[in-house]
Formats: sequence, C-alpha cells, structure tokens
Amino acid sequence: MALAFSPHSSFGKPLYDIKKISPAVDMTPEYSVNPTPQHPSGRSQQWLEVEVAFESNIEWTDELTVRYFILIDDQCLTGEVTHIDIPRSSPGRELYSVMYISPRTLQHITGGKQLSSNDIQDVGVQLVSKGQVLVTKSYKAQGDQQWWQSLQQVAGKVLNKNQTPFAPMLWDRYEQIKAGGP
Repeated sequence: MALAFSPHSSFGKPLYDIKKISPAVDMTPEYSVNPTPQHPSGRSQQWLEVEVAFESNIEWTDELTVRYFILIDDQCLTGEVTHIDIPRSSPGRELYSVMYISPRTLQHITGGKQLSSNDIQDVGVQLVSKGQVLVTKSYKAQGDQQWWQSLQQVAGKVLNKNQTPFAPMLWDRYEQIKAGGP
C-alpha cells in the first residue's frame, strides 16, 4: 500500500512555509588584511543578495533544497542550494537561506549601470525535498504562480554563500550548506 505525501502536518500546519523573500544590494565585504604591493586590494562592488526566511514544522530535516529564480532586466537567473540538518522552527529561531549574484554578472546584465531595487523584476523561490516541490513563493507575484517556467533560464550565475566573500559572515544566521553540493 502506497502512502500519499501530504504537504501539511497532522495538525493542519504546513510542513514548510516561505515567510519572506528579501532581495538587497550589498557591497563586497572588506576584511582587515595587508595585501602585497603586487596584489593591492580591489574596491568594493555591488552584489545582489537574496535572503529567504522559511519555517519548518518537522522536528529535523536531513536535506532541503532551496531553488532561486531571479528576474533582472528580463533575464531569469537560477540557482539552488541544499541545506542540511535543519531544526524545527521555534519562537526566536528563524530559518534562513541566502544566495548571491556577483558584481561582474550584474555589470554584464545591466550594461554596467548600478543596480537598484527597481531593477529586480521578481524573485521566485521553491523549497524542494527528494525532488518534490513543497512550497513556491514569489517576491512580487501573488500566490504560487511559477512565472519563470515561461522564460529562458540561465543557470550557474546565482552563487551560494560559500562561493562568495560573504562565506565567513553571519555563520549562525543561515542554515548549513551541504558540502560538495549545490
């Protein structure tokens, strides 16, 4: 006898929920290091950060993949990150995932102009477990509309935190990223 998957717990609460999608323009973090004369430090540049606050009503989740669809200047950039060992949400303990778009990619997309919040057309996010989409939400579009399905998608330009200079920052804020995975 096969068991049907239910996206809700036995108490009627969803197993997972996306609470908020927060895109922001950040500058490259600056660290106190003494660069050598042949390698002077660069100047801080714009990065696009997309943070997702989510909720889990499961005691522990071994793996949860967060897929990102970021629409800038009519280009849909995609990326995903797999988090591991995720606890149940509790009061005062938010769950967060974050992804970034690098300065060079932003310059390429915008033709070199500075990115503003108006340039971010929309951001879609999906929580996925074992290949099954559990929750879908957009930053601007209403409901679980999957606007990105009708667009050509460009993979490989959305980076997880460990692939950026933000890696050592706010270590305890974000859920752990699976080693060697997306």
